[in-house]
Amino acid sequence: MSQNDSGLIQIFLEMLAAERGLAENSIIAYKNDLQNASEFLDHKLAVAEPELLATLSHHWRDLGDNSVARKSSALRQFFEFLEEESIRTDNPSSVLPKPQKKRALPKVLSLDEVDQLFEYVDNKINSDKVHRNDYRLAALLELLYGSGLRASELASIPYNAVMVDKPYIILKGKGGKERLIPISDRARHAVVRWRACVSDKALYLFPTSKSGIQGHISRIRLYQIIKKLAVDAGIDPAKLSPHVLRHAFATHLLAGGANLRALQSMLGHSDISTTEIYTHVDATKLIKLVNNRHPLTKQSLPR
Repeated sequence: MSQNDSGLIQIFLEMLAAERGLAENSIIAYKNDLQNASEFLDHKLAVAEPELLATLSHHWRDLGDNSVARKSSALRQFFEFLEEESIRTDNPSSVLPKPQKKRALPKVLSLDEVDQLFEYVDNKINSDKVHRNDYRLAALLELLYGSGLRASELASIPYNAVMVDKPYIILKGKGGKERLIPISDRARHAVVRWRACVSDKALYLFPTSKSGIQGHISRIRLYQIIKKLAVDAGIDPAKLSPHVLRHAFATHLLAGGANLRALQSMLGHSDISTTEIYTHVDATKLIKLVNNRHPLTKQSLPR
């Protein structure tokens, strides 16, 4: 890649990190999309005219709509940056394709299946042969389903993040943004039981045995633990993951009457449109709400 492209892309990525606080994985995704486009255009991305830039549409012809939408978005933001910095006097990105990005509906775990998971874990905890890791499993499950934490947030949660006398925790999520997360009495109790099994010198609530008190379990290890839980509890493992439990938290909370804005805050979504995806699971309830509560339902409509 030419120094011109590589240098400008690097400056653009630094701007994204500094001004928007994007997570590392997001920065890497931007970098890959921009570098791939630069290589296809013979390292002339930054100076590309509309005709040259339009050839990317053919290059992306075999990709799905979501992938094309993501790549086009990255390039549009890059050219907006070049224009704002007066590096270019025009913005050729209007020639890029604009497919409608499809947001996948989250997998939904039923309340019966959630009860099945908790019943299995409760039986493990209350058995005569309870193991240290059973307490860990209980704490992980309570925090995933009870507070809707992301897998990365849960894996790296600090040792003292959960306080016995406070019904909430404060965590740093995507982009280093802090948010307040309510935590149930059940979850706090599960954490207290598990923390008694962990060295008080540990930095994280869920340390890894490989790196002692300094490291925490990985997202992959968390994924494996939850998959095994599904198998042991008699649930199809394809239906369960840490992210599915986060979805279940949001779905069931919304079905119980939670405010969408409050849910947005608890989930740490910067855009409420991301949270709105959960409204699909409660369409029937909303229809009943309109039919039963709207003022017009109390009036006789003209024939």
